[in-house]
Amino acid sequence: MDTLDELVTPADVALDVDAIVPDTVLSVAAELIARNHGLPPAEVRAALAARERLGCTALGHGVALPHARMAGLERPAAAFVRTRSPLDFGAFDGKPVSCFLVLVVPAEAAEVHLKLLADAATLLNDPAFRASVRGAEAPDDVARLFAQWPLATD
Repeated sequence: MDTLDELVTPADVALDVDAIVPDTVLSVAAELIARNHGLPPAEVRAALAARERLGCTALGHGVALPHARMAGLERPAAAFVRTRSPLDFGAFDGKPVSCFLVLVVPAEAAEVHLKLLADAATLLNDPAFRASVRGAEAPDDVARLFAQWPLATD
């Protein structure tokens, strides 16, 4: 089974993205996922936007977990995007968001999808992990945090 530590590689990370609206973040994430997994960027972007219209994926504490299911996808894929400045993402706690872990999974992968979402939510709700990814200086650092964090491989 794919785990977060396997899905977030340096190539899947974009840091200090200049974004003032959520659409920019979703577009950057879609481009990363599309490039690294041979998918059409517009389809990835559309799947993420459609899911976001169903309800906000912000978890609070300045982090969000945009996610979607996609037909034609063989394996789960991820992107981590950190914006230069936090932006309004409609979080229930009213705090702006600067860290986005974006997941896409095959349309039929219900169990995998739920496991990845649960693991991601647990990880992103850890204050020490959030502080570490906010302070990361390079994509390699972010990927290493996902690989080394105890919760990422449970």
